[in-house]
Amino acid sequence: MNCRHLLLAVCCLLSLEAQSQDSVMFRRISDEIMLRGTCYENLRVLCKQIGHRLSGSPAAARAVDWGFDALKDAGAEKVWLQPVDVPHWVRGKESLKLRLDPKNGFEEVPMLSLGNAVGTDGKVLEGDIVMVTTFDEFKALKDEEVRDRIIFINHRFPQEMINTFEGYGAAGPYRWMGPNMAAGRKAAGVIIRSISTGIDDAPHTGSLRYADTVKPIPAIAIGNMTADRLEAALKKGIAAKARIQSTARMLGTARSYNVIGEIKGTEYPDQIVLVGGHLDSWDVGEGAHDDGAGCVQSIEVIRTLKALGIRPKRTVRAVLFMNEENGLRGGYAYNDSAVANNEKHILALESDAGGFSPRGIGLAMERPRREFIQSFRHLFLPYGVYDFEQEEGGADISPLQRRGVPVSGLIPDPQRYFDLHHTPNDVFERVNHRELKLGAVAMAQLVYLITQYGLK
Repeated sequence: MNCRHLLLAVCCLLSLEAQSQDSVMFRRISDEIMLRGTCYENLRVLCKQIGHRLSGSPAAARAVDWGFDALKDAGAEKVWLQPVDVPHWVRGKESLKLRLDPKNGFEEVPMLSLGNAVGTDGKVLEGDIVMVTTFDEFKALKDEEVRDRIIFINHRFPQEMINTFEGYGAAGPYRWMGPNMAAGRKAAGVIIRSISTGIDDAPHTGSLRYADTVKPIPAIAIGNMTADRLEAALKKGIAAKARIQSTARMLGTARSYNVIGEIKGTEYPDQIVLVGGHLDSWDVGEGAHDDGAGCVQSIEVIRTLKALGIRPKRTVRAVLFMNEENGLRGGYAYNDSAVANNEKHILALESDAGGFSPRGIGLAMERPRREFIQSFRHLFLPYGVYDFEQEEGGADISPLQRRGVPVSGLIPDPQRYFDLHHTPNDVFERVNHRELKLGAVAMAQLVYLITQYGLK
């Protein structure tokens, strides 16, 4: 055997030994979380003792204190608060009554105002309902068919899409942009069919955006069953009417915080591996899947490294972002701070797709780095994590991504998420402790690999 062949043999042996050690470490991480993990109990406390936590609310302030203490308890060597000025929107009191049959009069139905929407100042807004299913249909309406009417945007979630996040991406613009388009044409208000996979009557809230050039109008969501009834009435030619009453309003901005904890790297402390979720939620339900799950999983990564005595070569930083839901101010504030401090992030990983069983890890980065992580796919397979093909990250880390930081997103099973998303049903009881922990396992395993080998 010549020297070249000998060198190749030695390299192969070293590679096999490293893979064997990584496999052992993967099992240790999994056992630690599945047997002694605290993420499920942390989620119970966050959901049941604090509850929903919309940015700017007293509950959001309590959540910041909770996050600080939880990261300390997990063993973070340094924990701090990063100031963020967030929009302070309040829902107030609200109701919707529909007249679907002139013989029966008005009936009250479940509804939720969309986030950041204006209300009616507590007065009753009554108007005729005009239905459209697409933006093209809306554009085709004459101005007199829109003016002073209540536009019903009846766009259904595309159930044929197996990846429900693709379906959300297709249907979401009808909530984000529809009310603004209607306001631009002098409509009186908007009702949308909720962006929902559920066969139920739960309304789903979520953000909208008004342009500075339009006068904002009330915008609300109704559940699928009410939407079906309204659609049927309008298709029969019934002159359906709505009465909207709401005190929703924006109260300016409020001071809040991102909560950050880290373990310093032993060899490359200036290289940061970020893991995070968003601490705020909508003001309905308990924000269990969206995104209490991502927060407690990120805290669990810190706890697991400390519990196993792992001294990461690179700095591991957990970030609980504030204001993902109706402003993304926490993500921008974090990125601005990173730029100002000349920090080097080699990977940012976010969990914001629910606490369901992990199926994969999205990789939004240059191809060589994506292929490097994909080369470890076999280590993840025993834990049910197989999909490394999607180029996914997360909303809070998108400002980092836009300036070139490689980003990654945990991909849980997506089938149930949009049954619960932004509804009163997003509560602790809808989270399974094993599924939540398995997501934390996958995150901790990836973080371990990147802290060990870097991202080449």
